[in-house]
Amino acid sequence: MPAESGGRRRSGGRAGRIAARQAPLEVDVRPVRPGMPGGKYAPLSEADMQQVYDTALGLLEDIGMGSPIEEFVDVVTAAGGHVDEAERLHYPRGVVEGAIAAAAKEWVWHGFDDDRSITVGGDRVHFGTAGAAVLMYDHETAVFRPSTAVDVYDCARLVDTLDNIHFFVRTVVARDLEDARLLDLNTAYAAMAGTTKPIGSSWFEKEHVYETVDMFDTALGGPGEFRKRPFVAANNTFVVPPLRFAEESARCMVAQVERGMPINLLSAGQAGATSPAALAGSLAQALAECLAALTGVNLLSPGHPCVMGMWPFVSDLRTGAMSGGSGEEGVLNAAAAQLLNWIGLPSGVAAGMADSKIPDNQAGYEKGVNVTLAGQAGANLVYESAGMLASILSCSLEALVIDNDMLGSINRTVRGIEVNEETLSARLIAEVIDGPGHFLGSPQTLELMQREYVYPEIGDRDTPDNWLDAGGKDARDRAHEHVKRVLAEHRPGHIPGDVDARIRAAFPIELPPL
Repeated sequence: MPAESGGRRRSGGRAGRIAARQAPLEVDVRPVRPGMPGGKYAPLSEADMQQVYDTALGLLEDIGMGSPIEEFVDVVTAAGGHVDEAERLHYPRGVVEGAIAAAAKEWVWHGFDDDRSITVGGDRVHFGTAGAAVLMYDHETAVFRPSTAVDVYDCARLVDTLDNIHFFVRTVVARDLEDARLLDLNTAYAAMAGTTKPIGSSWFEKEHVYETVDMFDTALGGPGEFRKRPFVAANNTFVVPPLRFAEESARCMVAQVERGMPINLLSAGQAGATSPAALAGSLAQALAECLAALTGVNLLSPGHPCVMGMWPFVSDLRTGAMSGGSGEEGVLNAAAAQLLNWIGLPSGVAAGMADSKIPDNQAGYEKGVNVTLAGQAGANLVYESAGMLASILSCSLEALVIDNDMLGSINRTVRGIEVNEETLSARLIAEVIDGPGHFLGSPQTLELMQREYVYPEIGDRDTPDNWLDAGGKDARDRAHEHVKRVLAEHRPGHIPGDVDARIRAAFPIELPPL
């Protein structure tokens, strides 16, 4: 019909309605968003968790931690602990439980852009990256190559555009930088320059922590600014399991406390190798190790923001090799999240570490099972949830994009189903029966198609014929096209040129100018 009576045309029309439906929604009304409440999956009973907890406290009291640094010895012995003749530091139960009581139960992990900050703790679930992969999988050549500082930056700026990845912790090691100082400073810089989301990195020496925070202060506008708005959390693997401190990492932890940097207290024992093959024993050991670090940190600075990074890894006991995509890995990480939430401490686990070498069906089922269980168990931070392959030896840009789709779907399962009078739709059902006989054009359908449903960016839902007509490309090819487009077009500009110049004048930044 060319026009309505009186010559008036309908405003908008079908094209306008489609455009309105396709326009991005505000974050708080999207079908999925950072911090959806989780915790519906519970692999452990209350009695199970109590036994694991009691065993962990017993390990710290009776066996203690080897190779303690002097700062931890001083504060723990002053609180009632002791060092035995084997120089192991013992933690009385009351000292550990006092630290749990003093520990931060929730804290804000700032983004460089504060609109992208997340609140860590409670039942909020967030998905992000992590890793120390030493290889990048190249889609076009189908080969692995050594990872570089540019790869850290490219991963960060790709993640900057992926809505379902809520934080970025460095994914790969910059193997083109052999000097530890250059590696620490440039990795932190590349992550900071690549995204305004909350970021994380790690450090080899405490002096590098101090220097890096000076760099962050420069980026934020001056001395002390990072402490006011810490947008970087340290991934600190402070333990050499079983139950022994990694001394340099522990010293870095003290520096991180001193400079106000949040810390992921990361224990990564490998079941059957550096922790018991019995999954319950692996949980108990990891909890004991994390509680030892939490106690030291909170005796130094009560309430310092920490994540209990229980990352119990699994071995393939036939070979001893790590198996990041196994079902055992999935249930262990879910149990770790459930246990930490029960204790009341911010939880962080590693899920998504596929054993597959490429983004294929194996990678899909390994990631899907593991990340879903972690999210459903209520892990506050799910690290390694995107991009990782080959049992975290490798990272793939295409996998980051594909996994972003996966995380949207998983987060939708975490959200669950809201049941109320409106969503039960009894009145609407009656109206449809008396009227058109279908729900396709109802106001509820049009309203909820974006607010209730998640749509993949890369995943294909077309018919076989239409898919073939469009080129018959699989997810990896479509993801590769997306990667090329983003890396060609997206260069975050949140660090002004003059500030970047001051950083480069003061610190040995090897990454080419942005």
